[in-house]
Amino acid sequence: MALVAATHAVAQSSADAAAHGICHLIVGTYTGAPGARGQGIYVCRFDTKTGEVHKASVAKTVNPSFVAVSRDGRCVYAVNELPGENGSASQRGRVSAFAFDRASGALTLLGDVASEGSEPCHLTVSPDGRYLVVANYSIASDPGGSLAMLPIEPDGRLGAAALVVQYQGRGPVQGRQDCAHIHSTAFSPDGRFLYAQDLGADKLYAYAYTPDDSHSPLAAAAWRGTDMLAGSGPRHLLFGQDGRFAYLVNELTATVSVLRYRDGLLDVQQTESLTAAGFAGAVGAAALHLSPDGRFLYVSNRGDANDISIFAVDAASGRLTRVGRQSSLGRGPREFAIDPSGRWLVVGNQASDTAWVFRRDPQTGLLDASGPKRFDIGAPVDFRFIAA
Repeated sequence: MALVAATHAVAQSSADAAAHGICHLIVGTYTGAPGARGQGIYVCRFDTKTGEVHKASVAKTVNPSFVAVSRDGRCVYAVNELPGENGSASQRGRVSAFAFDRASGALTLLGDVASEGSEPCHLTVSPDGRYLVVANYSIASDPGGSLAMLPIEPDGRLGAAALVVQYQGRGPVQGRQDCAHIHSTAFSPDGRFLYAQDLGADKLYAYAYTPDDSHSPLAAAAWRGTDMLAGSGPRHLLFGQDGRFAYLVNELTATVSVLRYRDGLLDVQQTESLTAAGFAGAVGAAALHLSPDGRFLYVSNRGDANDISIFAVDAASGRLTRVGRQSSLGRGPREFAIDPSGRWLVVGNQASDTAWVFRRDPQTGLLDASGPKRFDIGAPVDFRFIAA
């Protein structure tokens, strides 16, 4: 299968970009699912002064639903989320590596490797830049959810998996928790631990990161992990800037939890609902991101809600207080991103083939719905900003 086609360079120099407040916006999409109209990984020019977005090029690759950027910004990595709900059960996913030219904005394929699982849905670059961690969700119980550690070569290429961890377990929600579903991984801010979020078994698995061990880059932590509420479906974990607290979005119950971090241990301190009182529709909590200053947390919710919850973060306790809620102006807001200036929030509506740019008030955290900017893009999923 030819996963990637050539891309066209963006006609904009990095000097001009810096002078005009321009940065690059990388957008991952769905291409192979029924009804999906994405073409691959889009490179856009984003104006941090006006919030304007202009699509410039696309790297054609299959289902790049989640993307990650190397520590130096020179490489972009994307899952190839296969086989999908209608694919062959024997097919496995892959991960593609691209060289990224900041001057032109061009993506050039370096190669792709096996994800060693099905439906890879998340990527994490290790703090030292030596490994790319892949979370394989796996719709089917065979093979079930897993994670893989892919070595990152000096030129940004990926090596074959140095470690694969296969998971077993299930939860009480039939059809969603019939087996292990690893939905994301996250490193602790001190770089000592890695956490794998299992939506299927309601658990956060904990590992010591041991990159210099000749046998394995991971070792199971003594306490093994953190059990979450049965049926909650933990999805993505995010650490605060000072490393004392972490925030976890629970997809199936549409909640967000605050956890205290102490020497590798994570303890739940607070859990807040994303839905309004009396809401009775379908839910599907998805992504969460902190504002650049760490004062506000934003969490997306799909289903019939299709909105973003806005919480103020207490610096001393890490606790959350709701300050607002904003419609995503479409269906299926799976992922979103806040630009480096902190003035704009970009959200993609996967089921509506649209993305919207909201102006963000750094003082109140609220999003301005009076004049958001829309740009059309097929099945948008993930967003990453890269400085020009």
